[in-house]
Amino acid sequence: MVLADLHSNTLFFDPIFGGDPIFYQHLFWFFGHPEVYILIIPAFGIISIIISGIAQKLIFGNQSMIFAMSCISLLGSVVWGHHMYTVGLETDTRAYFTGVTILISLPTGTKIINWLSTYLGNPPFLQLKTSSAFFGLLFLLMFTIGGSTGIILGNAAVDLGLHDTYYVVAHFHFVLSLGAVIGIFSGIIFNGEKIFGKNLLSSSSCPLSLYHLVSTFIGILLTFSPMHFLGFNVMPRRVPDFPDSFHSWNFLSSIGSGITFLSFAMFSSNEKVNKNKLLFSLCFFLFSFKRSLFPLLEWPFFTSHIKA
Repeated sequence: MVLADLHSNTLFFDPIFGGDPIFYQHLFWFFGHPEVYILIIPAFGIISIIISGIAQKLIFGNQSMIFAMSCISLLGSVVWGHHMYTVGLETDTRAYFTGVTILISLPTGTKIINWLSTYLGNPPFLQLKTSSAFFGLLFLLMFTIGGSTGIILGNAAVDLGLHDTYYVVAHFHFVLSLGAVIGIFSGIIFNGEKIFGKNLLSSSSCPLSLYHLVSTFIGILLTFSPMHFLGFNVMPRRVPDFPDSFHSWNFLSSIGSGITFLSFAMFSSNEKVNKNKLLFSLCFFLFSFKRSLFPLLEWPFFTSHIKA
């Protein structure tokens, strides 16, 4: 329809000739919101396989997990309007989208509780011997934080203040990016020997794999947690510049993204050459962020001993 408007002289979205630009947003988000569930649902399956395998039992409440997945798929298709609270929707429409958006937290919370119950059904920490097990717990933590901020943003009145700020960026990265990426990491580590053979990937219990886990945990939290504070201070997204008062939080995010990149390099490293690859990764990290790290050298702590 957009191409037809551009090239075939149709008038679907041109308000001058009676078209409706809001109609385009409805169509876009009617496709775009279910798509994010398509991306995260495979990660749900991977986490279920990993937790079930580590605990050596079926997921607690197995039938409710299937029912919750069906509810998420259904409800996820009828909540697209929560992306459009600021376009002038009617009060009843905003109330509907607020209610259904918050309703999604019920089946999602069911899955989180069942995963945790499966973990806690075994003796404490007995199954936490590999990085894939910790990645499963890290997924639950990240997804819970992101889901909680989603409940906040799902409220139409709150979203009027937080719409298009970095709070939204933090929300969907905690839920989607971190959820899906951690699901991929944990799935590859858990099934690495079956997929790639014994020598291509580091094993799930080797030191390098555990270093990767710790650096990933620190990096992603340091990258995206400050964005919540930036969002509450109404820093807009999609704007390449920002006031100096926001520099400290953005600087922390830059350091966190560098640590996350370093963890990705660890993930791709082989045990036999891990020292050389880690050294290369560290050099590349310092080179990539020299513009951010060099101002540190100008702090009084580093320059107090220098005489004029």
